Amino acid sequence: MSRTVRVAVTGAAGQIGYAILPRLASGEVFGHDTRVALHLLEITPALPALEGVVMELQDCAFPLLDDVRVTDDAKEAFEGVNWGLLIGSKPRGKGMERGDLIRENGPIFVGQGQALARAAADVRVLVVGNPANTNCLIAMHHGVKGGIPRERFHAMMRLDQNRAQAQLALKAGVRVAEVTNVAIWGNHSATQYPDAENAKVRGRPCTEVIGHVGWLQGEFIQTVQQRGAEVIAARGLSSAASAANAALDHVRSVLHATPEGEFFSAAVASTGSYGIDEGLVFSFPVRSDGRGGIEVVEGLELSEFARGKIKATEEELLEERAVVEDLL
Repeated sequence: MSRTVRVAVTGAAGQIGYAILPRLASGEVFGHDTRVALHLLEITPALPALEGVVMELQDCAFPLLDDVRVTDDAKEAFEGVNWGLLIGSKPRGKGMERGDLIRENGPIFVGQGQALARAAADVRVLVVGNPANTNCLIAMHHGVKGGIPRERFHAMMRLDQNRAQAQLALKAGVRVAEVTNVAIWGNHSATQYPDAENAKVRGRPCTEVIGHVGWLQGEFIQTVQQRGAEVIAARGLSSAASAANAALDHVRSVLHATPEGEFFSAAVASTGSYGIDEGLVFSFPVRSDGRGGIEVVEGLELSEFARGKIKATEEELLEERAVVEDLL
């Protein structure tokens, strides 16, 4: 065990942090021959709570957990890290519009992008904190200025993919693992488009297996788009365990080569694929080369219905980018 992976987690005392840290430390993500060092970032008032989380990590006695650093300084947190999981963001308050939320969080990700550029040479970044796509756009813009390749910045869409995959499996009466190639297009918001047209069930087109076009174009999409709100209504709190799980799924998918003929979903900087405005952090079907690089899967067939949905979520992201134009 000669290799140590350094992982920075922001908002580490929060619910997602609490769910994700033991799994990072256990070895399930990077392998049982790799040691893990955790760099935990929190706002100053939350540091006492984070110390409690660190106590629990110590009490788990993880053999692979090499080191745990706790700080309220982004530059210190990102020093020498290989992965930055940017989970922390200001939550949406009562009566707050989405534009207000974007403006409140923008400066946080300016600072974190700049700190990553100064402190981390070989890093890949996954933005989880909402609004994830535009937060990622801001961090990426400032990270790229410091020399981090923009293709190393991703916003998490895996939770949406997992939600869609689960709904399709339930409808088809199959195991989740038998549903593949579920693409999520666009923004991590209520405009996202979960694509059943290109999904497969046991290797067959999902539309053939399920056959209920009205459900696939109606209730299915709405369920995936509104799932986060449903969890809050039922639980009284936002998704935590499922969000943490999705972040780890994303990291694993980047680390390992995507099986031939398959893909997963992630929001990356558009280079114009499928006509999406260049530079937007937009969710596409992607595949990994197993060496940390991912590329957009080209050539998927899209119906007029799908194109309309994709255009709507692109327009929302263009509006969000306009809100933070002065930060870019």
